[in-house]
Amino acid sequence: MRVYNLKFLLCYVIPTVCIFWLLFRVVNKNKGGAYPTVRSKHSLVAKHLTKAKWEKLKDIKTKTSGFTLSQAIACAVQFDNQHCGIYAGDFDSYMDFADVFDPIIREYHGIDENTRHSSDMDVSKIRGNIKPGAPVKSVRIRVGRSFEGFGLSPGITRQQRLDLEKLLASAFTKFSGDLKGNYYPLLGMAESVRQQLVDDHFLFMSGDPNLQVAGMERDWPEGRGIFHNKDKTFLVWVNEEDQTRIISMQKGGDVKAVFERLARGIKAVQQSVKAESGKDFQFHPKFGYIHSCPTNLGTGMRASVHIDLPGWTKEGLPALKKRCEELALQPRGTRGESGGQTGITYDISNKHRLGYSEVQLVQCMIDGVNTLYEEDLKLQKKHNL
Repeated sequence: MRVYNLKFLLCYVIPTVCIFWLLFRVVNKNKGGAYPTVRSKHSLVAKHLTKAKWEKLKDIKTKTSGFTLSQAIACAVQFDNQHCGIYAGDFDSYMDFADVFDPIIREYHGIDENTRHSSDMDVSKIRGNIKPGAPVKSVRIRVGRSFEGFGLSPGITRQQRLDLEKLLASAFTKFSGDLKGNYYPLLGMAESVRQQLVDDHFLFMSGDPNLQVAGMERDWPEGRGIFHNKDKTFLVWVNEEDQTRIISMQKGGDVKAVFERLARGIKAVQQSVKAESGKDFQFHPKFGYIHSCPTNLGTGMRASVHIDLPGWTKEGLPALKKRCEELALQPRGTRGESGGQTGITYDISNKHRLGYSEVQLVQCMIDGVNTLYEEDLKLQKKHNL
């Protein structure tokens, strides 16, 4: 027991305390003070946060959660490997710190000042599906959604987080049909439930340095949880990186079915919460649905399949990445963005989020995956596979 406690102390408690101490240093070091040193020198924060902007915005605290610019850029200050490097603590952050956020958003998403975002979840507009015979193992589509009146994960107060969890847990009880299921709060979770969620690959974990420094793991695991339906094809993550991550998935390659369930699920979450509280999703005419990370603005959608591509594997990963870029897709290993690639199975998803509707992004993914599959058959012949 002593060995176990020591291991727990060394592996979890001490690193967590150190992370939060560093966060405290980063946040308070420049509070009302000098222009910060941005360690991620090639980040969008380094490019767009000038001394003049810092002096103008450094003392502002947002109304919803008291969030500051110093907190927003904590990851770019603390780490040297950030591409974007900024998070919003609430809807207000995008308005109050617009001098920094706006140019970062425009550059990352490739939009201009006149862009307006439109949402479209009409599954009847989807043309075709993944081709029969394509070695697609599974389909997963997720979006993020945030509710009015609550801070986003980097800035949300403890009470706001608890109130939001209570509101969502109540909303989940109103679901019916194939969406009906159970909510499992992380706090006080039974070991048997925890292990089952781990086995199902549903459980989100603490320990991500970016999320910790950005302030998203404060009061962990309080106020967080997971909902899933009986068939485990519809999930909602509560108070992880976003207030909600709404997920539809299933085995095989029926993208239309997954998208149709997602559309119904999003509507069920929205209507249930609104009926109980009057609060709707946070939406901006230019930025679409509001997320904590500006890279997810717009649809917040990631539509993906796991597919075997032996021909492209033989051709080489650089070639696959180049082709996916041409098709507006992103290839990943099946263990996630930073998990590396093993074998011939890839996670292929849409690249864009903002400036395109959900229907457009799903259609792009379907068409692109079908193209990769056809090309993979030719590459298999080329390499005598």
